[in-house]
Amino acid sequence: MSASSGPLAFLMKDRIVAKPGFNRWLVPPASIAIHMCIGSVYAWSIFNPPLVKQVGVVASAADDWTLSSVVWIFSTAIVFLGLAAAIGGKWLEEVGPRMVGFLAAICWGGGFLIGSAGIATHQLWLVYLGYGAIGGCGLGLAYVSPVSTLIRWFPDRRGMATGMAIMGFGGGAMIGAPLKTWLLSVYYEAPQYLGKLADVNLITEGGRRFAEVAGQQVEVVVATAADMAKVPVPGPEGVYVVGTGDTGAASVFLTLGIVYFVIMTIAAFSYRVPAKDWAPKGWTPPSDEKSGKKMISDNHVHIDQAIKTPQFARMWIVLCLNVTAGIGVIGVAKTMMGEIFGSTLPEIVDASFAATYVLMISVFNMVGRFFWASISDFIGRKNTYHCFFVLGTLLYLSIPFVATQVSVEPSTMWLVLFYGATMTIFTMYGGGFATIPAYLADIFGTLHVGGIHGRLLTAWSTAGVLGPFAITYLRQMSVEDALKDLAAKVDPEAFRQAFGAGMDQLENLIAAKTVTISRLMEIAPAGTVDPTSSLYNTTMYAMAALLVIAFFANLGIKHVDDKHYVHNTHPEHAPDKPVQKTDNTSNKEAEPA
Repeated sequence: MSASSGPLAFLMKDRIVAKPGFNRWLVPPASIAIHMCIGSVYAWSIFNPPLVKQVGVVASAADDWTLSSVVWIFSTAIVFLGLAAAIGGKWLEEVGPRMVGFLAAICWGGGFLIGSAGIATHQLWLVYLGYGAIGGCGLGLAYVSPVSTLIRWFPDRRGMATGMAIMGFGGGAMIGAPLKTWLLSVYYEAPQYLGKLADVNLITEGGRRFAEVAGQQVEVVVATAADMAKVPVPGPEGVYVVGTGDTGAASVFLTLGIVYFVIMTIAAFSYRVPAKDWAPKGWTPPSDEKSGKKMISDNHVHIDQAIKTPQFARMWIVLCLNVTAGIGVIGVAKTMMGEIFGSTLPEIVDASFAATYVLMISVFNMVGRFFWASISDFIGRKNTYHCFFVLGTLLYLSIPFVATQVSVEPSTMWLVLFYGATMTIFTMYGGGFATIPAYLADIFGTLHVGGIHGRLLTAWSTAGVLGPFAITYLRQMSVEDALKDLAAKVDPEAFRQAFGAGMDQLENLIAAKTVTISRLMEIAPAGTVDPTSSLYNTTMYAMAALLVIAFFANLGIKHVDDKHYVHNTHPEHAPDKPVQKTDNTSNKEAEPA
């Protein structure tokens, strides 16, 4: 089927060439809208609490999914984002942004619908397939769809242009977080309440808790005051029947799938591409500044040749390690805030505070994307990344210090320092994403920058595995050590009375989620320090080390060797030189093939 015929011809690149006089500032809003829809992935941590309590609703039941199994849904989506971007980036250059954007809307919206079915039936593999795999493909296609288009519309401000679009991705959680929180409260249904713990006779079998209701034994969960403070609609602490009530997560997935599909489809149909040889009024293409700090080249490297260069390898490492250091934290942001400060400053760090924290991550992520990408137009992309790695290393190292201090001497000062450090980190995390397309255009030219960017995003896929794996693995090790240390300090008889089993059943009780740090702290000797705030210390040290490696990788990025340019390696793909225009009305609309 040719580009100008067939039922999908209206989606093709040659059908969306801008007419003379088209205002290029109409393109960024469509890009921002699509990126804000897919950017809601950054608010994934909003779903962590309901998904790990889908059966118990107010507290995790034995059959509930664990945090370590749920957090990998986010990782799967990021992996497929990178894979889809790598494949779809080159395809984008052929069919144009409208086709790619519309397919992205189908995948992202449809992924939510399949995920909804998985949550409703408690089939975790369906959530992975829908939100993780199919939705992840939608993420990748939607992410790359505006990049090369905006770079061609704004050759005079590459960093600002990509920053505008990718700013939307960082800002997606700014709308997504409160929207998801509100929808969860709308669809939430409390489970059956049996009464306070002291008023209900419970028995423990195989680590599970049971109570007798209407002559039948039913599994129950015991919700503490802290547990009930975290649910969308707080209720009394005590004993609740497992399998009753609804967290509302399935309904939220269904609603969002429909809303995102509609918005992204409208935005995709708003895309336009510039006519051949178009250039902004009064703009002169820059010369090859090999001796300049900005490292902007006026030559071009073919996509297949670009991945063979040492520059591509170094930039892959730079992006991978920068994302790894931030993505694991973003994936469990709400959980981390609650664990570090929830027990030390409970009067401040409650459910609403944690939700606001996720919202502010999105705000700073979004602002950082536009701020750092725009700054890079003046100080250069390489120097911008140096700022990320030097300052980022210091900030990651400060977090364990703050966490340790707040456990010893609870104070809002430590909360303020933690808040400031993490928000600055998130501005640089987002800034790294927004600056990399312009960095690629500077190094490899604009001939295939969309495809090259797509292939570089496989670094994001890798980071999507490394980041959450590191933070969950290191955290789980810390949790297990903390539980064993606390259990050793607890009086055995008090332990038996609290959990209905002896110390010899500790591993079973931990596996069934009956024994937790908060429950052990209730019966621990006076003066025992709550270890919850230090669960992420080891992870922060590891992330700082990654940024040090990334700094040296960025330090070694130089201009591409002349042998890689298209006039030596792929002359048939050599682009026409940009032609300077005196006004925007002198362009001619391309004729359909």
